[in-house]
Amino acid sequence: MNVINLPDDILSNKVELNSPIIIYPYSSKINRFREKSVLHQNAVSLVISGQKTIRFVEIAVNTNDQEIHFLSAGNSIASFDITKYQEFESILIFFNNKELTDFSVSNATLIDEIKRKYNPVPSRYISFEKDDFIRTYITSMHLIVARSRPLSLEMKRIKLWELLLYLLENRSQPFLSFLYRGNALQNEMTIRKVVESNITENLTLGEMAFLCNVSTSTFKRQFGKIYNASPTTWFLQQKMQIAAQLLTQHNEKPGEIWFKLGFETHTGFTKAFKKHFGISPKVYGTSLS
Repeated sequence: MNVINLPDDILSNKVELNSPIIIYPYSSKINRFREKSVLHQNAVSLVISGQKTIRFVEIAVNTNDQEIHFLSAGNSIASFDITKYQEFESILIFFNNKELTDFSVSNATLIDEIKRKYNPVPSRYISFEKDDFIRTYITSMHLIVARSRPLSLEMKRIKLWELLLYLLENRSQPFLSFLYRGNALQNEMTIRKVVESNITENLTLGEMAFLCNVSTSTFKRQFGKIYNASPTTWFLQQKMQIAAQLLTQHNEKPGEIWFKLGFETHTGFTKAFKKHFGISPKVYGTSLS
């Protein structure tokens, strides 16, 4: 039995592998088929016709055209018998964990509110029965993948998040089971929520680690993996981007900004800004506003 790496082995355009979201129309007319698969990204299978059996470590599931299916990254064995069908057809949406945590952080308030009502049991696989919304959604995806032009990342993200948000609001309990399927993902979501909601608060690493319920050394290590930068560098970059927006889009003065961003002095803010952008905040605001 050959090992199929997904989505790597099915894409003709390998450049797409660099995208955090990949949308791929999949079909097969082979009557009987069995393969080992390594799913390198999470996936949604919008089954259009046919039936397939997928075996994970802990469960075997039958995917069919009355449902859509969420699959976690990992190893599986897939087989299908389409003797009752003309072919197996689906639209696959691959997405990485960062995309899922981006969605979770952006909708953290709603997720926390819903989570209080349920006690989700982590699951690597979930399915949702098709309703009118999901059928209409699949039709819209058909139209999108039929275009000759490649999809922008922005369009792919809008379509993925549309589905995720609908399921979060309308199929909350099973969706949260998928969302909270692993401790590593939960830890990353917690760290991102703490970090990104406290950019200007000047919390120490120890204080943020405490809020995340991890040691300071673990927090620093996981921070580096998530943001590919040290906390000092990342927080300064974020503050500088906020400062630039306040100066140019909101026409605020440097004297009105420095304390909002958590700098101890106006002078310290000016030095940091000039080092980052090469000009003073006053000149920056005047030249670009």
